[in-house]
Amino acid sequence: MAEVNKEKQHISLNICDEKLDIYVKSDEETFYRDAEKLVKNTYTKYAELFRGRRSERFIAATALLEIGVKYQMEHANKATDSYNSLLERLTSEIDEALK
Repeated sequence: MAEVNKEKQHISLNICDEKLDIYVKSDEETFYRDAEKLVKNTYTKYAELFRGRRSERFIAATALLEIGVKYQMEHANKATDSYNSLLERLTSEIDEALK
């Protein structure tokens, strides 16, 4: 366990009024901080729309859904980008071979 703590650092995050104390790799801290901001901003947007009319659980679920959809769309776009890149490279090689 001591070895794990040497490689990782302690950070505190605030997600939906919950303080999360976690250990992360130093080079990944920025990702956790950015995720904290994304969750906070998304949750706040839905809280402003629905607070008092819907449950906190509904607000959190809606925020999580939006984040999940954004992740899936980004993942799909990256898959398409790599396919397009490969297709462009192959097309270029074919064009060169035909010259």
